[in-house]
Amino acid sequence: MPKTKLGSMSVEQLLQLRDDVGKELNRKSTELQSQLARLGGDIAPGRGRGGSLKGKKVPPKYRDTSGNTWAGRGAKPRWLVAAIKEGKKLEDFAIEKTAPGRKRRKK
Repeated sequence: MPKTKLGSMSVEQLLQLRDDVGKELNRKSTELQSQLARLGGDIAPGRGRGGSLKGKKVPPKYRDTSGNTWAGRGAKPRWLVAAIKEGKKLEDFAIEKTAPGRKRRKK
């Protein structure tokens, strides 16, 4: 590929170059994905961005008497919002957990 001085190119030429590069990258990406599929591999959509905790299961932190649970992530579930509107507190639904390991001594 011949070297081109980008500073000497017009705006229209630069825009055309950008479009050409994008088309070529898309073509190469499609080609590589098809080769990978023929080999039996699978590729996740996107570029690997996303939270490191996304999709990880965590133990529930809140539970009501009906057995509904919520881990404390994301939006509050409807059952919890309704109970809070009735006057209950979030702490009323907390699942008590004891930390393993050392126990606190009384002085």
